Amino acid sequence: MPTVVIIDDVATNRAIYSRVTRSIQADIRVQTFETPLKALTWLNEHEADLIIADYKMPGMSGADFVRRFRAHGHRLEIPVIVITAYDDREFRCAALEAGATDFLHSPVDHSEFQTRVRNLLKLSLHQKMVQRRADALAEELKQSQLSRDQALRDSRERLAQVIDTIPAMISATDKQGHCIFVSAYMAALGGLNPAEVLDHELPALFGQEHQDYHRKLDKVVFQSGEVVGGIEENVVDRFGNGLTFITTKSPLRSSSGEINGVLTTSLDITDRKRAETRLAYLAHHDHLTTLPNRAFLHERLEEALARTRASQGVFALFFIDLDRFKSVNDGLGHFSGDLLLRAVSDRVRRSVRDDDIVVRLGGDEFAVLQTQIAGAEDAAAMACRINDVLDEPFIVGGREITMNASIGIALHPNDGETAEELLQNADLAMYRVKVSGRRGYQFFSPDMLTRAQSSISLQSDLRRAIADNQLVLYYQPQINLATGKIIGAEALVRWLRPDGEVMLPASFLSAAEESGLILPINEWALREACRQASRWMHAEFPAVRVAVNVSSMQFRGENLCSLVTGVLDSTGLPPSLLELELTETILLEHAQAASADLEELRRRGVRVAIDDFGTGQSSLSHLKSIRVDRLKIDRSFVHGLDSGMPDDAVIVRAIVGLGRDMKIEVLAEGVETAGQARYLQSEGCDLIQGFYYSAPLNVADFEALLTGEVQTWRPASSDLSVY
Repeated sequence: MPTVVIIDDVATNRAIYSRVTRSIQADIRVQTFETPLKALTWLNEHEADLIIADYKMPGMSGADFVRRFRAHGHRLEIPVIVITAYDDREFRCAALEAGATDFLHSPVDHSEFQTRVRNLLKLSLHQKMVQRRADALAEELKQSQLSRDQALRDSRERLAQVIDTIPAMISATDKQGHCIFVSAYMAALGGLNPAEVLDHELPALFGQEHQDYHRKLDKVVFQSGEVVGGIEENVVDRFGNGLTFITTKSPLRSSSGEINGVLTTSLDITDRKRAETRLAYLAHHDHLTTLPNRAFLHERLEEALARTRASQGVFALFFIDLDRFKSVNDGLGHFSGDLLLRAVSDRVRRSVRDDDIVVRLGGDEFAVLQTQIAGAEDAAAMACRINDVLDEPFIVGGREITMNASIGIALHPNDGETAEELLQNADLAMYRVKVSGRRGYQFFSPDMLTRAQSSISLQSDLRRAIADNQLVLYYQPQINLATGKIIGAEALVRWLRPDGEVMLPASFLSAAEESGLILPINEWALREACRQASRWMHAEFPAVRVAVNVSSMQFRGENLCSLVTGVLDSTGLPPSLLELELTETILLEHAQAASADLEELRRRGVRVAIDDFGTGQSSLSHLKSIRVDRLKIDRSFVHGLDSGMPDDAVIVRAIVGLGRDMKIEVLAEGVETAGQARYLQSEGCDLIQGFYYSAPLNVADFEALLTGEVQTWRPASSDLSVY
């Protein structure tokens, strides 16, 4: 029954290592200790086959423990694994120099742990078996008083019988370097005839350099009388196969205690090393594109930082994010999305130099490390090449797909002194490209970091505002131009901060979109607007339809139809008194998901409007597939009616005519002057909304407007730009 000793000051680690060790075979005995001193005390009186020790422990390090344990000569053949969380080569070398056989990185991969423990246990047990047999043979020689020649012949025969059962290269040589015996496994591997090599030097199975190295090690054993173990060797056999062995050399003693030979045991660990290499590759590469991954990039960034600190050089880090990639996954499926990612990675790889490193960070995000550049001009040229190669249409599954990217660039040393800073700053620069319209590149600048930090602070305050009920709704009337009466109101969010400041949506909604807080804000606004409209209805105010804005994020996995239906049921508001306002971006990016939900809501009586109509890319094409009740002319076109801009008047006339022909109501936003109102009325526009009639109002002021206590709530002219 093999015995494994585990030393770790953390109880959880001891339990995990014990469980994984016992899973290797049923009869393993595990002895655990929380301190190295307790383990050394136990080991003075007991025998172990393998020791597993943590590097960082109270009282002494793993290296110090191994050194004290190895101080007893009879323990030199027992393998010791040191587990360390340090990735520094210095700690590995310290453990190995102290006499450790192997090491593992923490957190430990269980599969790798099992493989190494299994192999070293096998080696330890084989070595013990050989040593016990050698001791028995020595005792037999002592008792039988046979002649030296007869004893050697008997020992060779008996040792050969034992050794030939072991799948390892095992040989013994005397002081002259002559072979005393060689195992059948070694003879077969090297194509040797055991009878021909006995009493002669072993042939150089793996080259003269390898043989000379082993002769030096044999001399060390003869001179020191100690075991030399844990030697890992990479060799090539006579068939050209690369092999890896872990070798131990032990002294062979005569009955008088004199060292008269060296026993060499080499265990084949080729399969284990291949598994380790494969695991290392998988840990540093993306399985989909075969590109290096984020961990690999981090290592190369550290190397580049070290080189440039010494040479005062410059390098660039590119953060690349594909634009509107999600629409490919949604529209064509994830299989097509994966094919597109592979095609993108191939093109980006071909657009860079051989020395540059292309990495997939995850999802539709990539990075490029461009080394040895003269300055920003080289980085800009690279970004242009990447954008140009991505502009060419992709053919995926027989479909032509147009794809482009937003690229952020950080330069070292100006834009960061660490890998984390460079990645963060390149990401910030990429985001500026996104918000500026996508497709292009942007260099990092310090003001981006300032804005990002302000955004984080704003998001934190906004999260607190939601929890503390600091958000309120204001209502801006919507007027029927034919009757002059209020037929509805758009619900607009306001943030009443503790210091009394009233923040308008433009100052915080983008932060809400980035953080995902837009979902709870929109749900709250929908519920609050419906609750207020229901209260007006039951208080016998004139019937007012409330319009609530819908975010594109509400079509990403959330069932909008269920949400709206649940709110209407809980507030008691008739569906005909609720209008949902969608932007054209929603129709562009979520047409399929939006169509089904909106059609079901319209069937139940909820009205649907397209906000900012005329400013997007999908207006006319999606009016065929998604039926709506109202088009809202964007305020930018209305503003031009008073500015002598004939194109705006033509656009307004066209939208009004489109609505009339398709039997869709048309509402003009941002109406601020009587001239604008008259023009819209003359063109047949149905409704208006804007400061010409009223600014957005709190509940009390809006109710006063509904009851006729006031006629209008027009702001001062200096406030007309505030919405």
